[in-house]
Amino acid sequence: MKRFALLLILLFFDFCTMNEVTDDNDMEDIVVIENPQPSPQEDIANIFYPCENGMAGVYPCSGYDLLSRVTLDDFESNSGNDNWGWTDPETGKEYVLSGLDDGTAFVDISNPEAPLYLGKLPTATVPSPWRDIKVFDNFAFIVSEAQGHGLQVFDLTRLRGLTEKEIFSADKRLTDFGNAHNIAINEESGFAYVIGSALYQGGPVFIDINDPKNPKVVGGYADDSYTHDAQIVNYKGPDTAYQGKELFFGSNSDGGNNNQIIIVDVTDKENPQKINSITYQNGGYTHQGYLSEDHRFFFFGDELDELRYGSPTLTRIFDVSDLMNPELYFNYFAAVNAIDHNGYSKGDLFYLASYTAGIRVLDISGIEEKQIVETGFFDTYPQDNNADFEGVWNVYPYFESGVIAVNDINSGLFLVKASD
Repeated sequence: MKRFALLLILLFFDFCTMNEVTDDNDMEDIVVIENPQPSPQEDIANIFYPCENGMAGVYPCSGYDLLSRVTLDDFESNSGNDNWGWTDPETGKEYVLSGLDDGTAFVDISNPEAPLYLGKLPTATVPSPWRDIKVFDNFAFIVSEAQGHGLQVFDLTRLRGLTEKEIFSADKRLTDFGNAHNIAINEESGFAYVIGSALYQGGPVFIDINDPKNPKVVGGYADDSYTHDAQIVNYKGPDTAYQGKELFFGSNSDGGNNNQIIIVDVTDKENPQKINSITYQNGGYTHQGYLSEDHRFFFFGDELDELRYGSPTLTRIFDVSDLMNPELYFNYFAAVNAIDHNGYSKGDLFYLASYTAGIRVLDISGIEEKQIVETGFFDTYPQDNNADFEGVWNVYPYFESGVIAVNDINSGLFLVKASD
């Protein structure tokens, strides 16, 4: 508890000294980004390292090879954060959109062992450790905690045919809000949900992006205050009362004891209706969660429970097959004590960005029997697996090629792939 109290003091001190961050509800990642720890000095960019005997070069691994990396020095940036991916429907090329403190980098990974850094879209105002990116209809949508940043919209088809590095400009900037922590997009409905802004008490702002260059705010939801992260789906799960509805699953926290997952029907943007909320024991900060593909289970991570209680990395799985009566189904504890950050489901696998423990890959095919097994990992932060805010921020596992894009706060972009 003393360590936790000290952490909170440091977080508050850093918050007060970072002018670009104006949201006192968010506690994540502040301390370490001020003084990022260097990765091992071996230059392995553009060099394939197979995972052999538990190592890929200097990086601990199991079942995942290192294809290449693009360093923060390559990006000319100080820290990394979120990332996402885009596949050009015309050429089939795959691109990584890598969030950085001073903007968003675009990397052609059509040859993942020799990625091509195409350039950067600079931050709209000032640098910030927080940036979040999602993609819809060949456009990138970007928010940041930087003061006055708003929503940047970038036409990704502009990357076609490029071979040299450029400095890009946004195609559109929406300034109805200033700083925001996060953005989620429901690609089926064509709506973006900006969260953690000054609008709607930090709750979701509904933005129609069906015409990507003309995004329009059409409403929002403020009843449960600050939302830190969210997933929005056209519901296809077992609860027949809500099948076909557009549902918002939000991770909400006020930084105190008010930690909950909210479920809101946002089909009618003018009249969103709360369905239910999920609370849980021994929490610290409700951070992020993701549904299984059948929409029956919600895999959820609290960002401060490992620090507060000293437990191994904990993923809580909730059964949401009955949305009026969701319940805790299973607690999965990892073999390390790192803090979990962002996780995503893809078929029978769950890909978890686990800070100092790197990317951890879980087989969730046995979830009905409450069986979850770690099938592999790649650790971009070999110094330790402690419960600290270092290492992997986000992972993008959805490329058809099987390449996984891993964004490390301290070391930049890693491209990894399951070993043959």
